[in-house]
Amino acid sequence: MCSGTRGDPRANPLACTPAPSRGRGGARARRKTRGLAPSVIQLRDVGKTFAGASARTVLSGVSLDVAQGEFVAILGDSGVGKSTLLNLIAGLEQADTGTVTVDGRALGALDDDALTAFRRKHIGFVFQAFHVLPYLTVAQNVALPLVLQGQQGPHADRRIVMMLSAVGLADRAGSMPRELSGGETQRVAIARALVHKPSVVLADEPTGNLDPDSAAAVLDLLRECLVAENATALLVTHSRAAARRADRALLMSANGLAPIDVSAAAATP
Repeated sequence: MCSGTRGDPRANPLACTPAPSRGRGGARARRKTRGLAPSVIQLRDVGKTFAGASARTVLSGVSLDVAQGEFVAILGDSGVGKSTLLNLIAGLEQADTGTVTVDGRALGALDDDALTAFRRKHIGFVFQAFHVLPYLTVAQNVALPLVLQGQQGPHADRRIVMMLSAVGLADRAGSMPRELSGGETQRVAIARALVHKPSVVLADEPTGNLDPDSAAAVLDLLRECLVAENATALLVTHSRAAARRADRALLMSANGLAPIDVSAAAATP
């Protein structure tokens, strides 16, 4: 369903790109063909402590590499620092120790204005609570990342149409968010996250408010669109079923990040 043109500038921007096979086998094949792709996300010995009456360290010595086009899921208990990790990668928080490099940029070296410009161009977000604006139409919500970059006109309009078609909402462009189901609203969020062709998509519990069937459909759609756009993605989730859609899964704990087997055959801890 999803389409993209990042890899071929001659391609029809409204044409669909076949999605890869689903399942862990397809994920392994993508990792193999990716080979020695450069890291788009790179963390080295990252630490973060929140000050206050009782200072709380949420991250300590965390290192991570995510390659171009890779889709990585991060699982872990509530409060372990998963959302904080996403905030650091998005430049919404600054690490106290270590380095965070995204798409070749050391975020610790950027000031607030540069970080804002970086986020607008290079980061796409998908949230659990959707965060669509209720007073804008579906198309206007999808257009927001382009508007924030000053991209308007026929080319931007075509890109919006392409993304709405990709997520199966071409006929809902003029609808208001209140007219959509939860699954449809999250599809709007996926289109919005990818419309400006970001290098990195950060998804924080994107199916937490959806029923199982809608959650599965949204996750399959998200992965298809990520592959079509050749975007790098981090998915934070409590769900092993959700993590199975990723190329690989990591478990976050007080000891950092470690690989975890989330296959259906793996024993539940």
